[in-house]
Amino acid sequence: MPLPPRRRRAEWRAALVPALISLASIVVVFGALAWFVTSAEQWPRIRHQFFNIEAMQASFPRVLAGFWVSMRVWLTALVCIAIWALVLAVLRSLRAPVFAPFRLMVVIYIDFFRGVPVLLLVLLFGFGVPALALPGLPNSALFWGSVAMVLSYSAYVAEIYRSGIDAVHEGQRAAAKALGLSEWQTMIHAILPQALRNVAPALMNIVVALQKDVALLSVLGVRDAVREAQIYTATTFNYSSLLVAAGLFLLATIPMARLADYVTRRDRERRLQRAG
Repeated sequence: MPLPPRRRRAEWRAALVPALISLASIVVVFGALAWFVTSAEQWPRIRHQFFNIEAMQASFPRVLAGFWVSMRVWLTALVCIAIWALVLAVLRSLRAPVFAPFRLMVVIYIDFFRGVPVLLLVLLFGFGVPALALPGLPNSALFWGSVAMVLSYSAYVAEIYRSGIDAVHEGQRAAAKALGLSEWQTMIHAILPQALRNVAPALMNIVVALQKDVALLSVLGVRDAVREAQIYTATTFNYSSLLVAAGLFLLATIPMARLADYVTRRDRERRLQRAG
């Protein structure tokens, strides 16, 4: 049944007024901040060095080409992390005594790679492994830097998976055991489908974080967006190209952040409906 016109207007007004107040607050705050910054004595020099439109236009093609490199690395690493972290989480969650050595190895792996900074791992793998010149293995700094990202992020994602597995009610395991399912079958058919739904919002935040941290590969000389911006800066002594790189990353991360919020909101609504 459609709502009465008066009630529709009241609901529309209740939603519009807070939005207008928020918009006005944003305009006032950022307007005051812009006035404060632009009134500085050195602002013309800063504008030329960081907000030079001509420099942005000149550097954009090279920075964009490097940005596509970053995005390819991100997508590849994302798939590898999702698979490898799931393997780690499943091995750690298996309770049969025969899996005890595997659980111990996974615990050591997670403690190690969560304890070492990602940047340090990228440097160690990106420079160290190619220097060994091992036969049959790639010597690309990009490849080994990406491996370091996968190994590090997998430790965090494995713990997210495990939290979802532990959140599944024990009755699910008991029911699967009563049906005669093995430990592996119980995990694959009864536990994992529920666990993955539980941790979807947390995984979306990891996706956003990884999208930004791919820029760490620039320390290896990989010609991604950040590195291309640095090369332009080194040749022209103008920093506007760095803002171009920052803008491209924002264009990629903001939609992912909003998608993460949407997934989180839908998950909360689903839980409330199920509880009700």
